[in-house]
Amino acid sequence: MSTSGTTLFNLPFNEIAEECYERCGVEMRTGYQLRTARRSMNLLTIEWENRGINLWTIEQGEIPLVTGQVSYIIPDDTIDLLDHVIRQNEGTNNQQDINITRISETMYSTIPNKLAQGRPIQVWVNRQNAQTNPTTVQTTSAITATATSIPVNNASTLASAGYIIINGEQIYYNNVENNVLNLCIRGLNGTTASTQASGSFLTVYNPNNINVWPTPNAGGGGYTFVYWRLRRIQDSTSGAPNEDIPFRALPAIIAGLTYYLSVKVPEAMARSQDLKAQYEEQFNMMGGEDREKASLRLVPRQMFY
Repeated sequence: MSTSGTTLFNLPFNEIAEECYERCGVEMRTGYQLRTARRSMNLLTIEWENRGINLWTIEQGEIPLVTGQVSYIIPDDTIDLLDHVIRQNEGTNNQQDINITRISETMYSTIPNKLAQGRPIQVWVNRQNAQTNPTTVQTTSAITATATSIPVNNASTLASAGYIIINGEQIYYNNVENNVLNLCIRGLNGTTASTQASGSFLTVYNPNNINVWPTPNAGGGGYTFVYWRLRRIQDSTSGAPNEDIPFRALPAIIAGLTYYLSVKVPEAMARSQDLKAQYEEQFNMMGGEDREKASLRLVPRQMFY
């Protein structure tokens, strides 16, 4: 008896939605049913991100560190960083990955001199919402592409340090004094430092970012921040052929979406709790498989005084 010889089975979203509606006891017949199912699917994947680590969404990234620069942007779809190291002499036979310790906001705030330079040994991961907020704050004079101070008409609504956008250019400023943004790092995140006219409006940018300490004392290839991040599951859209999940997660995603739809479909409301129990069973099966299988080794640390 021959087999198919393939292992390509997957389901596009419209078939996932059809399966879920059938489990709810109804047929999917309208475009609105498909649209509301897609909205529920996106809410469901956000719930999965709150439940813990989804191994298929772990990605590695690198940030070249710059001499004297404290803060660095990480991708907006980052949920959290799992691990990180400082890499020296990247791409050479002497390449080394050195541990860098993650600290809390409270511990970072107690560092007396945040601009002290050296090899970074600590990092604070500042998890933000990645949103932009237009303001009425304007520059009060023209700014050259190399200027590190930006005078504005009213800085009282701005944070004492943070990210802004002026005409598409992303900028980080380290402090504010007398309506002047000081120690500015220009042209961040692939944008170009350029001349800005007087009267340009500022937009506050709230990206995910890291703050390292000490600030690097060697740029230009001296230090690289290497990290492994947990990213968001990609959105469910009409243009995507498949969802951003591995095949083994299909039973869990279908059971979950069926439960989500059951609280909106009158024919299935009476079965909602049973469908929720089936969803939890499928998710636990998937979650039990989607885990690290390496051995765990604990080494006690001895300290001598």
